[in-house]
Amino acid sequence: MPPEDNQIPLLSDQDSDQDVAYESGEKVHIVGINELDEEGSLVVPPFSWKKLWLFTGPGFLMSIAFLDPGNLEGDLQAGATAGYSLLWLLMWATAMGLLVQLLAARLGVATGRHLAELCREEYPTWARMVLWVMAEMALIGADIQEVIGSAIAIKILSNGALPLWAGVVITACDCFIFLFLENYGVRKLEAFFAVLIATMAASFAWMFGETIPSGTELLLGILVPKLSSKTIRQAVGVVGCIIMPHNVFLHSALVQSREIDRSKKGRVQEALNYYSIESTVALIISFIINLFVTTVFAKAFYGTKLASSIGLVNAGQYLQEKYGGGLFPILYIWGIGLLAAGQSSTITGTYAGQFIMGGFLNLRLKKWLRALITRSFAIIPTIIVALIFDTSEAALDVLNEWLNVLQSIQIPFALIPLLCLVSKEQIMGTFKIGLVLKTVAWLVAAMVIVINGYLLLYFFSSEVTGVMFTSVVCAFMGAYLTFIIYLVSRGFTLSAWHCSVPSKQTQGIE
Repeated sequence: MPPEDNQIPLLSDQDSDQDVAYESGEKVHIVGINELDEEGSLVVPPFSWKKLWLFTGPGFLMSIAFLDPGNLEGDLQAGATAGYSLLWLLMWATAMGLLVQLLAARLGVATGRHLAELCREEYPTWARMVLWVMAEMALIGADIQEVIGSAIAIKILSNGALPLWAGVVITACDCFIFLFLENYGVRKLEAFFAVLIATMAASFAWMFGETIPSGTELLLGILVPKLSSKTIRQAVGVVGCIIMPHNVFLHSALVQSREIDRSKKGRVQEALNYYSIESTVALIISFIINLFVTTVFAKAFYGTKLASSIGLVNAGQYLQEKYGGGLFPILYIWGIGLLAAGQSSTITGTYAGQFIMGGFLNLRLKKWLRALITRSFAIIPTIIVALIFDTSEAALDVLNEWLNVLQSIQIPFALIPLLCLVSKEQIMGTFKIGLVLKTVAWLVAAMVIVINGYLLLYFFSSEVTGVMFTSVVCAFMGAYLTFIIYLVSRGFTLSAWHCSVPSKQTQGIE
């Protein structure tokens, strides 16, 4: 490295001019990765439980976005207002989310690059910058919800001694936990998240056991689709909060934490197989946890006067009033589960922010500085929000609706580039998706975009008033739709020379 580079302490120490998700020394070594394949590089090695264990981790980090405070609020509101009737939709929404995440993993494994990096290479500067801004906005919106959720949990567990803004400050320190654990390796970080997921599962399973929801109604809710005009808004919310834009970027980077020989097609396919298994298991667990939350509130509040007023802020208190007593107050069980959800999702948000910023801008900053910048983007507006809305539950609910809208707007800007890139042979080589999977993926993406479009239309029709505000919103929506059309059309016209870097990486497996 040239001497002048050593005089810039904020730059990373890597030799390449390109930002990468993981340095070679940070990756998890897979048993047998350097062994010669007796039957050739096209053969997928036999299944190994030991290898599955080594590949296990990225899927569970990805699944945390399905368990963040925003999802938990959607679960409890769906249960309180729609009972058990939307459990089938929760299951199928999770399945759709799994498909999208598997495609993100496929992109990362086959190319050795994550979605933000490929967007930087495939789109012109102006489009790339718009995509980056949209991804950052989605991340900030999600992070505010997650930090507020953690702050609410801290307020509950401290019996109100710590106000919301103090909980936000405490939660802000989680980036230092993240940096501390990352220094000890990827596996230590993944183990920490496993403990948080286990904490959520234990807390909400305890609540499930305390309230004892109806098993018959639970099974009917999963197996028999039901939807009425009274529950359509909750249904849209269930689907809308499953696919998080920043999570698509995150998963495509997380899968690069394992050492994979991309010159051998069999080894790449092996990695895809193991990642598919561990991601499926992780999302099954997240579905069960979401199921616990939905059925607890369906049992407790469906059909009551409180159903329409329940949110994250008052949910624990309402549960305590209905199911008080016991070995351990249900209020604190709820607080522990909510804290685990908030802390885990804010740390993964910091992780995603590093990949998004580094990938789109190709910044070679030290990880601690990048994490600090990413965390500041969300913490500063969150502290302001906490100071303003600390005394008003209704105001927090309104803020949450606006944040949901913000994230819904961003969904096409993650899904469309993902589907376009994963369909291109110049980028994916022989691992591009086939016609059937491509059709299903586009149908799922279209369904999610339309559902979120309905949410936007419903929200703006009720919130937008005044000629000037209406004109601004209409102009924004016109530009928004135009950019979506551009992204779709761009996906069908990507030329091979734009893909020269990924092509070199995949030539060995074609």
